[in-house]
Amino acid sequence: MLRRLHNDDLGKLILRLAVGITMLLHGINKVLNPGSFDWLGSTLAEVGLPTSLAYAVLLGEIVGPLMAILGVCSRIGGLLMAGNMVVAVVLVHLGDLWTLNDQGGWTLELQAMFFAAGLAVMLLGSGRFAIQPD
Repeated sequence: MLRRLHNDDLGKLILRLAVGITMLLHGINKVLNPGSFDWLGSTLAEVGLPTSLAYAVLLGEIVGPLMAILGVCSRIGGLLMAGNMVVAVVLVHLGDLWTLNDQGGWTLELQAMFFAAGLAVMLLGSGRFAIQPD
């Protein structure tokens, strides 16, 4: 019975779609709301980085997720998503690293889940259900 539930490739597809779609929505929101780039650019400028680096977020929140969703170089897509979360935490959320939200959960649980899922996609690859299986 349990053997019938064993399907690594389907599990990889579900993981790729879950993290890819949810992170892609964040990227689409940034494209549709240009103020997000202004805010991100000013955040980068505050730490001495060029504001143009704000557009690198598109790699982690649009290109990486699309790579994962489609299963094209999904390991690189997973790396882009995980890397995007590291940069987001360092630049914006570092003060929340050890805090809990009002419901008792970790304030950075969404960022942690995006990071862990991106890392898992990077380590596991796309599986059989992909445009470019690995």
